[in-house]
Amino acid sequence: MRVFVAGATGVIGARMLPLLVAAGHDVVGMTRSASKTAQIEAAGASAVTCDVFDAAALNGILAAVTPDVVVHQVTDLPDSHAVLPLKVPALNRARRTGTDHLVQAAQAANVPHFLAQSVAFHLPGIAQRAVDHLEEATLGIGGVAVRYGLFYGPGTWYDTAPKGDKVVHADEAARRTVELLDSPSGIVEVLDPT
Repeated sequence: MRVFVAGATGVIGARMLPLLVAAGHDVVGMTRSASKTAQIEAAGASAVTCDVFDAAALNGILAAVTPDVVVHQVTDLPDSHAVLPLKVPALNRARRTGTDHLVQAAQAANVPHFLAQSVAFHLPGIAQRAVDHLEEATLGIGGVAVRYGLFYGPGTWYDTAPKGDKVVHADEAARRTVELLDSPSGIVEVLDPT
């Protein structure tokens, strides 16, 4: 398949790229930072630079790439959990406006499959409404909302599994997402095996 990964240098996107390439897929990774294109290419994927909030540019890129699947891994999470409250507006914007732009671009390019990163645990107030919006938009075009547990592992907020049953190692999350590329529409929860 030709796979377009938006958020290709994030915690899950960066782990997915080499797995997708190893599985024989033709992979295009999107980053908003030109300085990160080398990271995408080192994983064996082609790189494009685009901000998910630039709807016109995103439409043009997806029309040119003509992917079989769009994988939405765009977030705006901080490096430290302690400053998360300061990032909630940006994260909500990624889940709302970013999702809307990716959905619209995917529809315009007649992309048959769409997966989006969601969460398997309840969030407070406006953050949950943004997640609900992402899921409704994804399911509205026949996509798959991938509800991840709280990530742990290198590059996340936690080195080891935090307490609770809604957790997933970032490597496990990436591996399981690759398996969902052509899944039927619906909500899939991705947690550590019990």
